[in-house]
Amino acid sequence: MKSAVETLGPTRIKLTVEVPFDELKPAVDAAYKKAGQQVRVKGFRPGKVPPRLIDQYVGRSAVLEEAVNEALPSFYGNAIRENEVDILGHPEIEVTQFGDGDELVFTAEVDVRPDIELPEYDGLPVTVEDAEVSEEDVDGQLQSLRDRFATLAGVERAAAAGDFVFIDLAATIDGAPVEDATANNLSYEVGSDSLVAGLDDAIVGLAAGESKEFPTQLRAGDASGQAARATVTIRSVKEKQLPELDDDFAQTASEFDTIDQLRADVRDRFARVKTLTQGVQARDKVLEALLERVEVPMPEHVLHDEVSYREQELDRQLESAGLTREVYAEAEGKAVGDLAADIEDNAKQAIKAQFVLDAIARKEELSVDESDLTDQIVRRSAQMGVRADAYAQQLVNSGQLGSLMSEILRGKALALVMERASITDASGRPVDLDSLTGTADTAAPEGATEMEAGAAESESTEPDEAAE
Repeated sequence: MKSAVETLGPTRIKLTVEVPFDELKPAVDAAYKKAGQQVRVKGFRPGKVPPRLIDQYVGRSAVLEEAVNEALPSFYGNAIRENEVDILGHPEIEVTQFGDGDELVFTAEVDVRPDIELPEYDGLPVTVEDAEVSEEDVDGQLQSLRDRFATLAGVERAAAAGDFVFIDLAATIDGAPVEDATANNLSYEVGSDSLVAGLDDAIVGLAAGESKEFPTQLRAGDASGQAARATVTIRSVKEKQLPELDDDFAQTASEFDTIDQLRADVRDRFARVKTLTQGVQARDKVLEALLERVEVPMPEHVLHDEVSYREQELDRQLESAGLTREVYAEAEGKAVGDLAADIEDNAKQAIKAQFVLDAIARKEELSVDESDLTDQIVRRSAQMGVRADAYAQQLVNSGQLGSLMSEILRGKALALVMERASITDASGRPVDLDSLTGTADTAAPEGATEMEAGAAESESTEPDEAAE
């Protein structure tokens, strides 16, 4: 077998592979054996039908086609190894020459990992928010706790924002009732904007027994996104009554005896949350600063596959939530077209991050050992509520073990860049990375899983290499 590589661009190559017919003969013999198991000829046991009879019943051209189809992945894999190319995704293979007894010639176009010139990442300057806890922060947390222990009391007045009302709600489209937009005696918090559009404005100012009709756009159900007319009727109005922030409240809402003890605990908890948030910020901003300093050619087919994967995931999640893209876009304050643009931008950034962190891992000669892998398997299996050994077997069976190892390696590369970065808070004080342990060093950046799946599938066709 001979092979040659033609560079089509910074991320695309074309392999031309020439295979003498003699090297195809084992595949031809296997194809005859397979056909012999399927053909039934009187006087011959299955698998014992001679090739000349198989040619009569099936046709030699069909046998040769089967042989070529079965042998192509192996020849392609051998050409990849012979030319030492780092492929990404699925190849586009075309047989350009083949005849009975003649050599097989085929081409394979495939994306490859681009060469990256890494920037200097020692001392990368990054600024994160301060982790100090203010009195306003503590007061806000205590206010939220008061809300949880609030009681509702009926009032004889019109509804206002923050009240809870019991309502009847109905909607029609062109005069026809919409069944899944009808509810009776429904509890609703005024101002939450959690039902149909325009409901809060319609409720404010209405007292018990009063109704109002208003135009709306339905957000869920079969008629999601359609314009409708809705009618709301107020059954009762209740207002929240918050408990006093005193020692009695502390004993009711916590294990503490005094409000001062509760306030101190809230401050400590909020400080830990801010520290964790600071760690996540440091990780994200270090990666962002790193990616801003490097240009990475984007493999067109890899990007297309990744965008398609993310589009399908979004549609699946929206469908399971009973939402449409229009409703989701409205909730995000965006145009529907912006969602597609965001998906593509995020896909580009994720692929770029993979390439850059992979390059750093190779430069720094980082590796994944058994303890790293075991730790991640234990963590993830616990999050999923399954046994670690069952989750590990699932990774092996699905061919995703290599993807997990790549993700761990990228996490190590990012942690290394963070250790060498110059991270300060908004007040100019150095940030102690030791206090961020558990956020930066164990969290891997968002992965382009579709790209890795494609590469793993391509490599799995090679007989002596394990798929990712």
